[in-house]
Amino acid sequence: MYVRFLALLLLLPLLANAQQMYRWVDDDGNMHYSDRVPASAARKLEKLSISNAAGSAPLPYALQQAVKNFPVALYTSESCKDTCVQAREFLNNRGVPYSEHAVADEEDIAAIKRLTGGTVVPVMTVGHEVYKGFESGIYKTALDTAGYPASSLLPRGVEARKLVVKPAKKPAPAAGTEGSPATAATETSNTSAQK
Repeated sequence: MYVRFLALLLLLPLLANAQQMYRWVDDDGNMHYSDRVPASAARKLEKLSISNAAGSAPLPYALQQAVKNFPVALYTSESCKDTCVQAREFLNNRGVPYSEHAVADEEDIAAIKRLTGGTVVPVMTVGHEVYKGFESGIYKTALDTAGYPASSLLPRGVEARKLVVKPAKKPAPAAGTEGSPATAATETSNTSAQK
C-alpha cells in the first residue's frame, strides 16, 4: 500500500499537467492511473478531470484582495501605439490582472467619453478611479494605493491581461464616411496621466 501511495506522489507533477486522467482496476485488483484509456479490459474505469496546474493556480491572497476590491481595466485603441503599449507593459510587468477593452467603434467612443470626458487613450481604471493617458509614476501610486503587490506574484503560466472581446455587430456603414471610429479615438497622451 505504501509503495502505491509513493508511486502516486511521484506521478503527481506529471498528472498535474495532464488534461484528462483515468483510474482503473486491472484483473489482479491493482489500481492504475494514466492519461490514456487502458488498452485491456479494466474494471471500475473512472475518468478524472485534472486541470492544468499553471492555468488554474489560485492567485496569492494579497493579489486576490486587490483584484476583488479594486479591479483594473485598461482602455486602448488600435491607433494608440506607444502609450498603449507602455501602459500594457507596465501592468504586465507588475503582474496586475486587468481586462483590456478596445475602443473600436462609435459606441466605444461614446462610452469612453462618458467615463473620462474625452477620447484620449489609454485610460486605466482602478476600482472607481479613472486615469487618463499613461505616466508610470501615477500608475504606480494608483496600484500601490489599491494594494497591488509591488512586483509580480502571478503564478507561472497565468497572464495578467484578459482581452475583452465584444460580440459581433451588424456591418459598419459604407467606407468613406466622415467621422469613422478608426480616427475618432486616435488622441493619445504620453505626457501625463490625469485623474
